[in-house]
Amino acid sequence: MTILEDLHWRGLLNDCTAEEALADRLADGPISLYSGFDPTADSLHVGNLVPLIALRRFQNYGHRPIALAGGATGSIGDPSGKKSERQLLTKEVLDHNIESVKTQLASILDFNEAIVNTARLVDNATWMAPISFLDFLRDVGKYFTVNSMVAKESVRARMEDRDVGISYTEFSYMLLQGYDFYHLYQSENCELQIGGSDQWGNITIGTELTRKKAGGTVYGLTLPLITNADGTKFGKSESGAIWLDPARTSVYRFYQYFINVDDRDVIRYLKYFTFLDQDEIAVLEKQHEENPGTRLAHRALAQEMTQLIHGEEATDDAIKASQILFGGGLEDISENALRAVANEIPDATVSSDTLSGEGLSLLDALVESGLSPSRGQAKKDIQGGGVNVNNKRIQDLQSKLTSPDVHFDKYILLRRGKKNYAALIVE
Repeated sequence: MTILEDLHWRGLLNDCTAEEALADRLADGPISLYSGFDPTADSLHVGNLVPLIALRRFQNYGHRPIALAGGATGSIGDPSGKKSERQLLTKEVLDHNIESVKTQLASILDFNEAIVNTARLVDNATWMAPISFLDFLRDVGKYFTVNSMVAKESVRARMEDRDVGISYTEFSYMLLQGYDFYHLYQSENCELQIGGSDQWGNITIGTELTRKKAGGTVYGLTLPLITNADGTKFGKSESGAIWLDPARTSVYRFYQYFINVDDRDVIRYLKYFTFLDQDEIAVLEKQHEENPGTRLAHRALAQEMTQLIHGEEATDDAIKASQILFGGGLEDISENALRAVANEIPDATVSSDTLSGEGLSLLDALVESGLSPSRGQAKKDIQGGGVNVNNKRIQDLQSKLTSPDVHFDKYILLRRGKKNYAALIVE
């Protein structure tokens, strides 16, 4: 199977400027290709993953990927898919954001310089900054009519909204992105740009500029914008965007996002986001159709995605944390996994002194943690068999919490009923 055939099978090839010609060129040998992202935050989010993972798919087929950080274009703002002007960011913020996402890119692309098709990260500010405004107008702007630029979907949609409109700044964005393609063709012999379907207008500006200004043949390929089966935006949760930085979205929440995707989406997302092949996905699809309650496809999706972004050890911790929050035991748990659990539930701080000697009354612990509103209710909860300490049921009203109950010198896990958890943090 060729890379284009693989993209078709996965439902990832939305449009292409000249697909047959591109297929012939890919058959001739490896090419360089790029996809860009504007560093509008200090972390990428899962909405950025489709083009970046597509770059890795091409790399796996022997091609050379370039990730372009928009240090220049990010200071302007892409109007594509936006109903209003973006907030302008300073150079300092953009530089910080680019530096922050390097680690995340390294989890997706192979930057090993020992291989021929090692990935590269470039910043378009390095070649845009030296160009004067007059030079840009003369050397780039003259190749495009305002008529053709207004016809682009990203501009037309904004111009139809008279209350918002579009500034000259954002109107010029497509010329900057077009120049990126031209520059990379000249400096890196880059022949293909990929991006989301909302980037089609910007991509074709680049193919046109490269043809007119350099006489080069380059190609553009777009990938579909991902939406959930229920019509909601992919990559959003009740708490907001799902970020790749674990400081913004914990590994546990990242894992849970994918394990909780709609049943109607799970096979589609296995194709979009994982590197599992046709046979592996076919097995999961059959299992899902026969017995969706096992959630084998969901677990495979969540595990593959979490391993890709956060690594195997963090994934194991997220899986263990999930098992604990569904009543699993604490045997062989790592400190990171238990910390992940504690970070997801309410907590209360207790002194280590209260756990020495006779210890802390479980009744008091339930009240102090907020799991029971009073000692009287705590007694009923314990007598009813609904109280667990470290996921072990306790029905003795005289039970005390002591030092041996503390895991990693810091955590005691309390549960009332099936889903009400709290952590005691020992200090």
